[in-house]
Amino acid sequence: MRIYGDSISGNCLKVKWTADLLGQPYDWIETSVLTAETRTPDYLAMNPAGQVPLVVFADGRPLAQSNAIILHLAEESALIPADAYDRAKMLEWLFWEQYSHEPYVAVARFQKHYLGKDVEPRIMDRGKGALKLLDDELAKRDWLVGGALTLADIALVAYTRVAEEGGFTLADYPAVVRWIARVEAALGI
Repeated sequence: MRIYGDSISGNCLKVKWTADLLGQPYDWIETSVLTAETRTPDYLAMNPAGQVPLVVFADGRPLAQSNAIILHLAEESALIPADAYDRAKMLEWLFWEQYSHEPYVAVARFQKHYLGKDVEPRIMDRGKGALKLLDDELAKRDWLVGGALTLADIALVAYTRVAEEGGFTLADYPAVVRWIARVEAALGI
């Protein structure tokens, strides 16, 4: 399996961390978004959306979108709860991450840290709202779903752990800070 990913991308790192945790061998192919390596004709032939991460399996089949990839990699593992309700709650967090967290926390980080731009107040406000929701939930439990590490934790920790690079103050979210440490320890990062 080949993983095309940019090491600055939380979406790419969650794929790497999932594969590492599950002991799945892969070749990492560093593919920079900043230098438009995802826009070359060869890359676009594999992934017409021109995004990372992209996994190409041994049989040549490609799979894009980080949460689809980690779901595929973790099939039949403890990272996906066996209980149907817990599994649905995990999926709920994965969908929320891509719709209500990543577009604000990750976008603020990219704009501020990598592009050197000011971040719109609306993006900051929504990012703070996402972090507060996460903090409120994690004040009630150690893990997001089912009392153990799941794909929900891996997906959400990817950008949350570097939120300060986007101008957010993680100390304002103490339950999140404790959870980040738990997830990083579980992943060995």
